[in-house]
Amino acid sequence: MSDPELFTLSQHVISTCTRMGLSLASAESLTGGRFVASLVDVPGASAVVRGGLVTYATDLKSSLAGVDADHLEETGPVDPVVAAQMAAGAARKCVADIGVSCTGVAGPDPQDGKDVGLVYTAIAFAGKAKVFEHRFSGDREAIRSATVSAMLTNLDEFVTHLTFGAGGDADAAGAPTE
Repeated sequence: MSDPELFTLSQHVISTCTRMGLSLASAESLTGGRFVASLVDVPGASAVVRGGLVTYATDLKSSLAGVDADHLEETGPVDPVVAAQMAAGAARKCVADIGVSCTGVAGPDPQDGKDVGLVYTAIAFAGKAKVFEHRFSGDREAIRSATVSAMLTNLDEFVTHLTFGAGGDADAAGAPTE
């Protein structure tokens, strides 16, 4: 996804959350803050974005985002439960309605037996979390960029669904379509 496409998607997320009165926070590992940076590039983002945790180091996933330390020890950081707990922890720590997270292997080498390109992202809302598994290809930069794109796409679909229901479409006036 190109930079203008990411910006347009970020604008839509910010606009939708603003209309709904929802706030966002993130906990990012391999993206190092790129996701929340893409949101705050949008004018008016301060009405929605509460903050972001960069939990690049494994121990910070526990101490900052509240991931269960025993689970981290058992599975390592690249795990769907870790992603879910990171998203919930971001929302909790930043006092936001929605938490979004990512954890994965950008490369160049596998990590803890996990292949390069394996990424888990998650969205936490109202005490529940949805986790997405991704298998991206390419170099480190391509995997990190693809992760941010996936996080934005998933978040946009999530907040659109919250706003408009399963159809997710609105006409030019903002009314749900049939």
